[in-house]
Amino acid sequence: MEMFDYDTELSHYNVLLRAAAGVRADERVLDIGCGAGQTTRDAARSAPSGSALGVDVSGPMVERARRLSEEEGLRNVAFERADAQTHPFTPWRFTLGVSRFGTMFFADPVAAFANVGRALRPGARLVQLVWQAGERQEWFRAVRQALAGGRTVPDGPGAAAFSLADRSVTAGVLTAAGFTEIEITEARRPICYGPDAARARDALTELRMGHDLLAGLDAAGTARALDRLLTVLDAHDTGEGVWFDSQAWLVTARRI
Repeated sequence: MEMFDYDTELSHYNVLLRAAAGVRADERVLDIGCGAGQTTRDAARSAPSGSALGVDVSGPMVERARRLSEEEGLRNVAFERADAQTHPFTPWRFTLGVSRFGTMFFADPVAAFANVGRALRPGARLVQLVWQAGERQEWFRAVRQALAGGRTVPDGPGAAAFSLADRSVTAGVLTAAGFTEIEITEARRPICYGPDAARARDALTELRMGHDLLAGLDAAGTARALDRLLTVLDAHDTGEGVWFDSQAWLVTARRI
């Protein structure tokens, strides 16, 4: 999926995250799994006398984030290609941590959040969005059914997107990592996969989930699967984008 489309997909959640984060003018913000940096740039604009650092494991995403920030003339924002689970952040550097669906893929979530916690000042907040379970996602059910076409398809690496779907598990991870005042509330917003069905199909097949579901199919099977997907996407094409329902958790916590 093109990086611009990813930001468009999550536009309604972006509004929610900004409101929940409530970035102050002098805040020092760490954005975990920043992608192309939309959320990092938003934080930087809200903190004119502070700063924002975005980290992501994807080199191309980080490079795009830097270019976009330069084009927008932002002086108080920076980006690093880094794994937040192990990156040696400066201790106590940040007053706020944020993440828009960027924390679900840690191999060791307790270690990762503990590392993030060391980068935050005592009492600093962590505000993040994570997906609820796959069966609660209209987009996941529809795409999976279309591409699987009745086949039994085992969960692939893309299933890690739902690793924090269980509220009790997430609360336990954060508690073990040194966070307190944990609040997990439901967030339900529509997401957009493209301006029309054809481009939404192209975007979805580039996602990890698309690769997982098409794996093992020959050319004819792949063509049939993509035709089924196009039919589903046509049904969700509003004329102003291809929209699906989705459900997430808004998770807030405070570093001890």
